Amino acid sequence: FYASREKYLDIISREGLAADVVLRDRFIPDDEVRYYFSAADALVLPYRTATQSGVTQIAYNFSVPMIVTDVGGLPEIVRDGRAGVVCPPTEAGIREALRRMYEQGMLAVVRQNITAERERFSWSAMCDRIEQVYAMTER
Repeated sequence: FYASREKYLDIISREGLAADVVLRDRFIPDDEVRYYFSAADALVLPYRTATQSGVTQIAYNFSVPMIVTDVGGLPEIVRDGRAGVVCPPTEAGIREALRRMYEQGMLAVVRQNITAERERFSWSAMCDRIEQVYAMTER
């Protein structure tokens, strides 16, 4: 089920967020992506199903904390309490994750951890894993 743009505009208006929210429901070209990630406090991936998401790697690149649902490989990519918050794939789960991120000081903790966490996905770390796999084949 996909909600209409009007539904979100109504929520933004009702909650008095018009001055704080910019709604973009179009494809964002590569040369504009940095502006959105640089301005974001956090990235929310409210997937109901997923295997993984390439958006997580972009968030790591920009050191943006993430809130992801507990589906597919997302909890492996975004470890709870380290690079963000992992929650159930429900409206209540996402609401509680947002509350946890902002009310329990998690945002500051995640910002401290995210540099180390993103190192797991560096070229150096990937090459180390490839060499480990290769070494296993030599036996």
